[in-house]
Amino acid sequence: MKYELVAGFETHIELATKTKIFCSCTTAFGGAPNSHCCPVCIGLPGTLPKLNREVVNFGIKAGLATHGEIAEISKMDRKNYCYPDLSKAYQISQLYAPLSIGGYVELSNGRKIRLHHIHIEEDAGKLIHQHGDTYVDYNRGGVPLIEIVSEPDIRSIDEAKEYVEKLQQVMRYIGISDCRMQEGSMRCDVNISVRPEGSETLGTRTEIKNMNSITNIAKAMEYEYERQVDLIESGGKVVQETLRYDDATNTTSSMRSKEDAHDYRYFRDPDLVTINVPRDVVESLKAEMPELPSDKCKRYIEELEIPEKDAQLLTKYRKISEFFDKACEGVKSAKSVSNFIIGQIFRRTETEADKETFDVSITPEQLNELVKLIDSGKIRNNLAKATLEKMLDSGKGALDFISESDMAGLDENTVNELCKQAIENNPKAVDDYKNGKEKAIKSLVGNVMKNSRGKADAVAVEQKIKEMIS
Repeated sequence: MKYELVAGFETHIELATKTKIFCSCTTAFGGAPNSHCCPVCIGLPGTLPKLNREVVNFGIKAGLATHGEIAEISKMDRKNYCYPDLSKAYQISQLYAPLSIGGYVELSNGRKIRLHHIHIEEDAGKLIHQHGDTYVDYNRGGVPLIEIVSEPDIRSIDEAKEYVEKLQQVMRYIGISDCRMQEGSMRCDVNISVRPEGSETLGTRTEIKNMNSITNIAKAMEYEYERQVDLIESGGKVVQETLRYDDATNTTSSMRSKEDAHDYRYFRDPDLVTINVPRDVVESLKAEMPELPSDKCKRYIEELEIPEKDAQLLTKYRKISEFFDKACEGVKSAKSVSNFIIGQIFRRTETEADKETFDVSITPEQLNELVKLIDSGKIRNNLAKATLEKMLDSGKGALDFISESDMAGLDENTVNELCKQAIENNPKAVDDYKNGKEKAIKSLVGNVMKNSRGKADAVAVEQKIKEMIS
């Protein structure tokens, strides 16, 4: 029997606010243990929380970016459980009236992964295990999170990876989080089950907790799928439980039996008022949001005639797309700008972190100036490429390297003479071309372009050489 994988995600995203969700302690990453704490965020008796308005605003933006319906009335609840990293013995979260309802994330195959809701909550502290002892650092406690809860709509590991990547990209674009999984600012709990192909009944699910790597998510899902299938086919039953993944052994192991909502004894937090979100506030926040990457990618393809793969590269990170947009202003061909960015500037940004910050030595206005020199016919593409390399090395503009004589072009007699010299000095290439090797003509054109310092028109040169040879 063949089995279908069914998965849903609970994705925790740390919000990029300056202060915590219920107090004025900093959210800065790092710092000495327990140095970013106060009586409120460690829950000392007699303290009262006060909701950070920016957390609500960020949650609304996340809902809008994923096509959710923003609730006009939203409430905070207490989720009760005892664990050493939770100083109050309860977490302030949302269950009964979350901030955003519904929505979806659309994948490249056209499938829409439905969202159940998005809610806001506080993070817990961190346990550090050293030399047989356990230490508690509450710096992270009270840091604001959104939790994005999907429906069980994911049907493959590739879909799961793309879903996480799309969420990461969108949340970075709208500026609510850096989503750095390696630093814990984006973590996923993966709920996974299997069922016979064609069945509409969901199987018993297990939950793999706190996954902070897309690679490990894929490996853990593959292992857990195979484990559940083997268990069912050997006559056993899948038990609903919470699992941890060990990347060293590529296995999952049980942490505890899986709880349901009633096990946490949720009730309305009596210390926090109802959240009222007027429609005009939603519209105001919507107006602040940038063009989303999927919309931008579609625009590049349809309006700017950028190839799909190039458009995806240009829209992967917001700073690259903003650089591209500015560099394209008033140019004849956006494809020329795209080619310079992908073909040359990307070589200076070796890692994904480099591309995310896109801190390159030239401004988009400088690239725009260079492309307009090509558009006006003052310089050729070869000279522009060489000039861009010098610009990237120095941070200077194009006109610091291009002289008036470079922009003057070449008269027809000069071009003819250079073509004649190329033919006379490269008899083997000429013979090869005559014998049917079309590529041989390129070396002759290259010789002319080199001797003209890129000022000749390569297309016209190729035509002229062919005429002279024939």
